[in-house]
Amino acid sequence: MTKATRNDIWVQGAAYERYVGRWSRSVAAAFLDWIAVPPGMNWLDVGCGTGALSQRILESAIPAKIVGVDTSRSFVSHAAAHLTDKRIGFRVGDAHALPVEDAVFHVIVSGLVLNFVPDPAKAVSEMRRAARPGGKIAGYVWDYAGEMQFIRLFWDAAAALDPAARKLHEGVRFQFCSPDPLRALFTAAGLREVVTKAIDVPTVFTDFDDFWSPFLGGQGPAPAYCMKLPERGREALRENLRSKLPTDADGKIRLIARAWAVQGLV
Repeated sequence: MTKATRNDIWVQGAAYERYVGRWSRSVAAAFLDWIAVPPGMNWLDVGCGTGALSQRILESAIPAKIVGVDTSRSFVSHAAAHLTDKRIGFRVGDAHALPVEDAVFHVIVSGLVLNFVPDPAKAVSEMRRAARPGGKIAGYVWDYAGEMQFIRLFWDAAAALDPAARKLHEGVRFQFCSPDPLRALFTAAGLREVVTKAIDVPTVFTDFDDFWSPFLGGQGPAPAYCMKLPERGREALRENLRSKLPTDADGKIRLIARAWAVQGLV
């Protein structure tokens, strides 16, 4: 499955930032280095969320213009409030029907979104429609089944306590998030020179509370599941996780987050 469910809650920008936004910013920086776009280009950020990738584009890619599109009005409002550069604008819109004209963008990117789109092939087709000939389309998703460690460890612990959690496990739901399916998705859309890459970033939590408290924000599949548990169930999950996490003598929890990135040319 690659589609979102009613358990996938994305409405509170600040809670999302604490949960995964802070780590996605590091991935965004490495992703932009990899796709190596020259200055002065027009960019479209599909599923812009709270603006993590758009902010990195502003800081390092010297764009002429960026348009960010997301289905969540709250995320768009959060992004617009925090990114006020005159080169960037945000719109509420659907990846299946992007609110942009044909063939106007040099670069179209999507960060941590494609697995939540009901029809990824249609979304990539829309990106191709909006790209200029010779333009670049690129994106990245978390390696949920592998080395996106803090999310995988959460679901492993949840499934050990609650068999019903297994079907919600993002590593089970999003098997699409690996190199071969991503390469096939872009190739089927008619893109050329399609390549993939693993991007790893450290996720160092200062202590267990720093690890656990973002799951209480309710944003995304794992936090939404966590907050729907009865108090006793949540306590059991918390202690199960605490017992299994690799913790240094100073209390720090050192993990990594891997994203799979893909790019191709129109």
